[in-house]
Amino acid sequence: MRGFVFDLDGTLIDSKMDLVNAVNAMLHDTGRAQLPPDQIARYVGHGAPQLMASTLGLASSEADRREALTIFLRHYCEHKIDETRPYPGVVEGLQTLSDVKIPMAVLTNKPTQLSLEILDGLRLTRFFRAIYGGDSFATKKPDPAGVLTILRELGVKPEKCAMVGDSDVDVQTARNAGMVAVAVTYGFGQHDRQKCAGDVYVDSLEELTPLVEW
Repeated sequence: MRGFVFDLDGTLIDSKMDLVNAVNAMLHDTGRAQLPPDQIARYVGHGAPQLMASTLGLASSEADRREALTIFLRHYCEHKIDETRPYPGVVEGLQTLSDVKIPMAVLTNKPTQLSLEILDGLRLTRFFRAIYGGDSFATKKPDPAGVLTILRELGVKPEKCAMVGDSDVDVQTARNAGMVAVAVTYGFGQHDRQKCAGDVYVDSLEELTPLVEW
């Protein structure tokens, strides 16, 4: 590999409880029953609007989802790094790749400004040449348009770059873009190894270094 594009939630950062708490705060504020953390976590990965739609269910109206999104984002913006931390091995793995001048970027379905604030707060921004969110492009992952734009910016061909993530969305993004799909074995995204298998599985980002083309 000559470059890496990383998912954010569930891959670089363990943001599960801050997301769960913000969703449940929204449910409380709108007079709805709260949901178990693992159920909410399964809805993460497709962007905040879809998170609200999944949380509220099929019976919810567009107005319900808009109201929920506004309330959720207010809570989440205020508490986005209360409990969120990089996963073990993330800083070490990124530092090693940075030391050997491997270009890296972030592509998440989370809003860009929120992503930047979280990465800044956790001192991770310094590792990446580009950081894009779900509002950066006309389409979100797994559509390949965003990641292909990033690859042109990094100057790396798709077949020489890996998409690193914890969910089927990230594996599908890699497939759609002609990239290598690296799946982490941790995280909280939905990932079916039989239906949407990654090319490589790693327990830590420190395991990415052997994949680099020297």
